[in-house]
Amino acid sequence: MNSLKDLLANNRRWAEQVTTQDPTFFEKLSQQQSPKYLWIGCSDSRVPATQIVDLPPGEIFVHRNVANVVVHTDLNALSTIQFAVDVLKVKHILVVGHYGCGGVGAVLKESRLGLIDNWLRHITDIALKHSDKLDPAQSFALRHAHLCELNALEQALNVCHTTVVREAWERGQQLAVHAWIYGLNDGHIHDLGLDVRGREQLPEAYDQAIVQLTRRWTGNA
Repeated sequence: MNSLKDLLANNRRWAEQVTTQDPTFFEKLSQQQSPKYLWIGCSDSRVPATQIVDLPPGEIFVHRNVANVVVHTDLNALSTIQFAVDVLKVKHILVVGHYGCGGVGAVLKESRLGLIDNWLRHITDIALKHSDKLDPAQSFALRHAHLCELNALEQALNVCHTTVVREAWERGQQLAVHAWIYGLNDGHIHDLGLDVRGREQLPEAYDQAIVQLTRRWTGNA
């Protein structure tokens, strides 16, 4: 596949072929898995996503290690979003970052994804975009924690802009995109305040989430 467009088109052709052979194939698959949530992004691989968010097994369709979605290099991750949204009809996409990831590896010249240059560019872009909200006088650890939170919001923003999600909203499909962050130390999910349920809502929802973040950072939440 040369592009995301080619990949998604190929996926849809495959789905059409399967449906031709068995019209109820995807309906039966959806009933078997019946996920309500697609979990994408980061998590500690030792901890099941269902345990982190306290949901019954089967309600989350998990696809880990797709942080490349933010730099648009992981076509498999984007294909997974398409499958979950178009076929399994999930109601929520949970975009989950975690402290200590979403750029830490790149900053420290250690990237398990092998995409150090891409990550450095991506994280640098976020730092520049939000430079007025990142206090240079703070400790490295605190600044980086804030950068991880901003990165999770940017991941969610990019997911909202994917063709798959935009088309789902355009055809009236109920689909919400949320941005969370997973605290490695406390093992809990922290809501970053992004809840998008339509394309027209995205700019305001994103701006509000950024405002909430910076208020919390300054103790004015």
